[in-house]
Amino acid sequence: MDMKKVVSLKVLLVLALAVVSTGCKKSSSSKNSSRATGWQINSRDGGFQYNTNFQEQETAPGLVFIEGGTFTKGRVQDDVMHDWNNSPNQQHVQSFYMDETEVTNLMYVEYLDYMKKLYPPDDDLYKEIYNGILPDTLVWRNRLGFNEVMTENYLRHPAYAEYPVVGVSWIQAVEYANWRSDRVTELSLQKNGYRDINLTEADPENYFSTNRYQIDPSTYDNGDTDGRRRNRNVKVDADGNETGIYASKETGVIGPKYRLPTETEWEYAALGLSELRSYNLYRGRKKYPWDGQYTRSGKRKTRGDQLANFKQGKGDYGGIAGWSDDGADITNAVKSYSPNDYGLYDMAGNVAEWVADVYRPIIDDEFNDFNYYRGNVYTKNAINEDGTIKVVTSDDIVYDTLSNGKIVARNLPGEIAQIPLDENDTYLRTNFDRSNHINFRDGDRRSSRYFESFNDDETESSEDAETRKMYNSPKHSVTRDSLGNLIREYDKGNNRTSLINDEVRVYKGGSWKDREYWLDPAQRRYFPQDMATDYIGFRCAMSRVGSKSKAKDKRKN
Repeated sequence: MDMKKVVSLKVLLVLALAVVSTGCKKSSSSKNSSRATGWQINSRDGGFQYNTNFQEQETAPGLVFIEGGTFTKGRVQDDVMHDWNNSPNQQHVQSFYMDETEVTNLMYVEYLDYMKKLYPPDDDLYKEIYNGILPDTLVWRNRLGFNEVMTENYLRHPAYAEYPVVGVSWIQAVEYANWRSDRVTELSLQKNGYRDINLTEADPENYFSTNRYQIDPSTYDNGDTDGRRRNRNVKVDADGNETGIYASKETGVIGPKYRLPTETEWEYAALGLSELRSYNLYRGRKKYPWDGQYTRSGKRKTRGDQLANFKQGKGDYGGIAGWSDDGADITNAVKSYSPNDYGLYDMAGNVAEWVADVYRPIIDDEFNDFNYYRGNVYTKNAINEDGTIKVVTSDDIVYDTLSNGKIVARNLPGEIAQIPLDENDTYLRTNFDRSNHINFRDGDRRSSRYFESFNDDETESSEDAETRKMYNSPKHSVTRDSLGNLIREYDKGNNRTSLINDEVRVYKGGSWKDREYWLDPAQRRYFPQDMATDYIGFRCAMSRVGSKSKAKDKRKN
């Protein structure tokens, strides 16, 4: 070949490679330069502030990561109770976090101590706040049993510090999760230099609320005390000067809130499907949080040991003395048994656990099979006439009298008052059309299921229609008069057909009082949300923001 042609070909090849290289070159723009406008982000001259170095959500205290996925929710085993309330259906769950253990007595007593100092029960202005969060220690009493040692000691004695808390209603569990969220947020603000906390100077009328801080953090600037800033809320630079910058969602410092897990999340986490490779188990054949079809360990070192704390037979809560089958007669300390594949302890046995859902026998998977949950009640922040947010004061606290006569505070001083959504918020929306969706497709006039018929007779009285509803529970009324005396009005009608209503919540998992049948994560039962027992506890969960998996970067590389 002519040498001139060879040289020409080489030159063309070099040029072609240069063009390709130039076309594939990544943008050299800085992470702090906006791809939308070209303006600088996080500039010192007061530009748009955003955490451009955020990697992923940090695991909050007490939680473990649960990678989401699809699974068969419900029971495929024999239904010996014949209640047919957990028919199998395919569901998908987003990734989330869940408490490694059940909430313990020590964890709950910390909550009681904080609230007692902030809202002293000897102050008539606040006493119902503290009294409303106290667990019911009398749940241990039995008409024909001597259990006073638990009644007097179980909650507070150090011997039971790491035992799961009981005697807590669903309502109290939700309030604990809210308090925990605010405390963790406040600590995160302090660690990142946004807030200077002095608990000895806490203001009962200015309770720290994550929701309020995100909307108007300046309201928590309490001025100077003894020449120093008290409860500072703005970022400080390297020289100790306040920058005027508050923490916001854009900083990544304020994470999602603690809450009760949904029933779907709880069941998915209990099954521990992270390493599952068996097709039959994937299709819903897994019976316990551990592998296998038995409650005893098959491993060589622990062969024969019980894998959970449960009632093994009539009069048998723990086995023969000296060689105990499960090491406990009532509850047991958390982490006494091996965790499941997600690292979660006691997802079967010890205590059953509250979940967020309102109970219905039917899971409406035909309408939704993604993050299924029944119980949505949407609210919004209350606004004053001048356009500012309405902050609750001691005069604005709303107290509820529960069915057992106990008084609980619905809000706390310093929080933002919440009100239901109205027509302006739901107008022309296709994904929701009201504030309260507990009865969606299962209780409203368009979809109520009747025993006798499905006819929608416009001429029948509302009373007749009410008596034919499947979820036709008694309607009791318990209130207090101006002197604090209970006024009980019980529904003594003979036409009530069910105990299911909008105030009964699902609880999952077997307890120390339950037989083996209830250890199956698919089992579901319900209990009034304002009542407590000696066998129901709870654990918290938290949503994950961002990527589904923590291994995302590994896959990219």
